Amino acid sequence: MGDSSLNPLVLIGVGTSFAFSGLFYHLYQEKKKELKMLKEIPNFKPDDHLLKVLNASPHKRLQYVAVEGVVQADGEALPSKFVPRCHGVIQKVLVEEHWEYWNSVTRIWTSRTIQKNETNNSVPFSLVQPGSYISKAYVKVQNPLEASGCYMETVYSKVRRAQEGLADMVAQRLSGEKPVAMVESEQMLRVGSNLIGFGEVVLEGGQVIRLQAPQDGRRYILVPSDYRSFMERHEASASMWKTLTALTGLTGASVFASILYNAFGKQDDRSR
Repeated sequence: MGDSSLNPLVLIGVGTSFAFSGLFYHLYQEKKKELKMLKEIPNFKPDDHLLKVLNASPHKRLQYVAVEGVVQADGEALPSKFVPRCHGVIQKVLVEEHWEYWNSVTRIWTSRTIQKNETNNSVPFSLVQPGSYISKAYVKVQNPLEASGCYMETVYSKVRRAQEGLADMVAQRLSGEKPVAMVESEQMLRVGSNLIGFGEVVLEGGQVIRLQAPQDGRRYILVPSDYRSFMERHEASASMWKTLTALTGLTGASVFASILYNAFGKQDDRSR
C-alpha cells in the first residue's frame, strides 16, 4: 500500500478530475436545456409569411417569437460623432476618467473609474428582410432601449493619457489622488447590421408589424446576429461542455483504474 501512485497529490488530481467532470456535465445540461428552449421559439423574418401568420392568429398577436432582419432607419439615421460614413439607429457616447487614489493602509495606489458624461441618442427603426432594403413587409422595433442584450458595436475608442509635470507630482502626493487617463468611446447599432429580436409581435391596422416587450414577463432581447449563426454558437457551446465532461471524466477514471491496479492487482499477481 506504500506505492507511489497512492500519494495524496495523485488522489487529489483524480478527485479534481471527477469534480470538474461533474461541473462540466451540469453546464452541459443547462446549455442543452437552454438550446431546447431556443429551438421551441418560432423564428420569423419580416416577410409576407409573418403577415399571414399574424392575420390568422388570435388578436393578431404572437406572444413570444424571434424575428431576424436587417436594421433600417425609419427616417434619417444618426451619423457617428467620430467615424465618417458610419450611421446607426442607436448611439451612445461615453466619457470616463480613470483615477488612482493613494491607500494609506495598504500603501499602494488603487484605481477608480469615474463616468463624466454619457449621451444616448436613438431614432425609430425597423427590421427588414436580409437582402431587401425596399420591402412591403417590415417589423418596427418598439422601445429598443428597454431590451436587454449586447447589441451595440464599439465604433470608436480613444485613450488620452494624463500629462504629469513636477508640480503635478508634488500636488498628487499631497492630495493622494492623480488622474491617469480619459477614455472617450462611441457605441452604435449600425444601419445594415443583422439583428434578432426576441419578444412579442403584434399586427396593427392590418399592415404595421411591431416587435415589443412581452406582456407575459418574458425577456425582451436584441441580439446582433443572424439566426443561423446565433444557434450555431449555442450548439458549439453545448458541444464544448459535453467534450470537456467526457475528457475530464475519462482522465479521472483512467488514473483511478491505474491506482487500483497498482494497489491491488500487483498484489494478486504476487500471491499467485
